[in-house]
Amino acid sequence: MKLSEMKAGTTAMVKSLGADRHFVSRITAIGMSEGASFEVVKNDRKMPVLIYVRETLLALNREDCSRIEAEVQA
Repeated sequence: MKLSEMKAGTTAMVKSLGADRHFVSRITAIGMSEGASFEVVKNDRKMPVLIYVRETLLALNREDCSRIEAEVQA
């Protein structure tokens, strides 16, 4: 499931970050990497997605979120 499709309160783990090297470099620099667990804090339409990852609250634009594949954790 893409990060952009997840509801607030969902806990998940990053499965893949897409194929664009520039994007992967940029997103890993702020703490998102394959295998990282995160929680979706807020996901309102037409607004950045807020996630909590590695003890940091991040705001990601919707285009970036559509490139991140994640697996929902129980």
